[in-house]
Formats: sequence, C-alpha cells, structure tokens
Amino acid sequence: MARPVQFNLHHIPADPRDNISMVDIKIGETPEGHAGNGFFATSLDKVVGLARKNSIWPLPFATSCCGIEFMATMASHYDLARFGAERLGFSPRQCDLLMVMGTIAKKMGPILKQVYLQMAEPRWVLAVGACASSGGIFDTYSVLQGIDQVIPVDVYVPGCPPRPEAILDGFIKIQELVGQESLRRRNSDRYKRLLESYGIQ
Repeated sequence: MARPVQFNLHHIPADPRDNISMVDIKIGETPEGHAGNGFFATSLDKVVGLARKNSIWPLPFATSCCGIEFMATMASHYDLARFGAERLGFSPRQCDLLMVMGTIAKKMGPILKQVYLQMAEPRWVLAVGACASSGGIFDTYSVLQGIDQVIPVDVYVPGCPPRPEAILDGFIKIQELVGQESLRRRNSDRYKRLLESYGIQ
C-alpha cells in the first residue's frame, strides 16, 4: 500500500545559485471581501481586476536596442512569464498591453497609432526606454519626441536602454494600475476627453 508523500517547503534546500530560498515563496493575495465556511464574497471590480492583472497579454513593439533588453526580460533568467504574461501576442486584436521599445520615427507614428486602435478595450501602454518616452538622444526632425504625442501612455520606464529589472518594475506598475482600475473608468467623461485629445473616438 502506497503511503502519501508530504512536502514541507521549509525543509527543501535552496539552489545555491539562486538568491531566494523556498521559504520566500508567497501565494498571491486574495482581494478584500468576506470569507466564510465554503464561500468567499467580494466585489466584481476586485475579482475582474485580479484576473486581468495576472493574465496580461503583451504586444511588443520593438524597434531598436530596448527590444534587445526586452528579449533578456522574457528569457529564462528574468522570466516575465512569472508575472502572468506567458503569452506574447503579435496580433493587436488579441493583446491588451502595448509595450513600445525603441526609437519611433515620425513616419512610424501613424502605424503605432493604428496598432493601438486595433487593440480591444481595456488596453494599456508601457513606454520602455528614453526614446519611446521622450525621443532620447535623437532630438532631430525625423524622430518622434515621445510616443505620448500620438497615443496615451500609462507607465514610462526610464533608461537608455533600461535593464530588465527596470522593465519588470514597469510591468509591475502596469499590473497595479490594471488591478485597481474601475470597470467604469473607460466610460468616464475624463477618459473620453483623453482619447478625444488624441483624435480617437
């Protein structure tokens, strides 16, 4: 007769190559609510926010060196998939986070806006690096001085190029925004005025 095996995380030795021990593993926090014997009650906003923030589908829009840093962020050492972003999408209709990385020329501005418009609501934008945020060192007639001139941006990640840790930090900030966003924000007059300022209906 087989005996059940029990695992105790406190007795699993940590990998000496890692800086984290198995004791440091934490389970995600549940949203605020009322728990009882066999049930849990909370608001719909909190449940939807929890689901959204842990299942973001990024669309990488990489044009130069920040894209290489993003590749390092997705690789096994930093592993962006740990944060619920396992699936990278290259179809805007199936993604909800536009990650713009690198220099955006003025000729590319309308293309970037078209990609943004093809994404379904709710959608968020992460500007990675100095070029996407402010034009970077390319203060010239041909380079867009920040993508916020053509689409609204939620989080800026500074750096030229930023290290993967900075990109992860920006992604966590996006997760915080997504988790706390009201379901009614997209229908608010303030949000509609923001889109109208970009010529988006």
